[in-house]
Amino acid sequence: MNKVQIQTSKEREKYLKKRKHRKNMVRCCQIGILLLFVATWEISAQLGWIDSFILSQPSRIWRTFLNMAQNDLLMHVGVTVYETLVGFILGVIFGTLLAVILWWSSFISKVSEPYLVVLNSLPKIALGPVIIVIVGAGTKAIIFMALAISLIVTVLEMLNGFRNTDKEYIKMAATFGANKQQIFTKVVFPYNISTLFNSLKINIGLSLVGVIAGEFLVSKAGLGYLIVYGGQVFKLDLVMASVIILSIVAALMYEAVVLLQKLVMKWYGH
Repeated sequence: MNKVQIQTSKEREKYLKKRKHRKNMVRCCQIGILLLFVATWEISAQLGWIDSFILSQPSRIWRTFLNMAQNDLLMHVGVTVYETLVGFILGVIFGTLLAVILWWSSFISKVSEPYLVVLNSLPKIALGPVIIVIVGAGTKAIIFMALAISLIVTVLEMLNGFRNTDKEYIKMAATFGANKQQIFTKVVFPYNISTLFNSLKINIGLSLVGVIAGEFLVSKAGLGYLIVYGGQVFKLDLVMASVIILSIVAALMYEAVVLLQKLVMKWYGH
């Protein structure tokens, strides 16, 4: 190795160490802020600075969590996760298919555009009673709520990605005699793999919101049911514990989508 290569290697090693150190510092600060918040919350409740009955406190939430874990916690989490995944998958599949149809036909796209705008701005939760009447009370209504919230977002996100595909790639494919189907499968869709996963990251949270909203309205199980039940009987420790569990579930589902993106992009890269 010559001097230039040695110098470059040392600079790269120094850069990687600096980057790792910064990453560790960020992680330590994140954990430190969380621990400081929890400690402040607990001490404030212990000293009576805040009303522990209304705002609860970490020690009481922890005891409630242990009690839930010994009973039906996994069942409630499983119900919410199942409803979310079904609504999420259906929203992604149907949303992507509709986006393909709208990209394929500019006429249908122009006709549908104002309706998509209205449906996207419409608060889907307000349609909860209508959805319950149409599909019936229970799991179907909850899944339909999740589907309604994620569907239009997927359509608009994917359609925008399809339309913004690099025109030079499309012209090059057309020059080689590719038809519209080949242009879509070989150019447009592969070009928007990252757009698809960005849509997935948004929709996993929206689907969970839809499920919780549905469980608020009609449910006999799930984290949304526990939150409503806790509020009705003034067990605010149960409400806070359920909200924390819900946030953990949301984070894990988001990370699962991120992991899937890395695997797909790695495979697609080859």
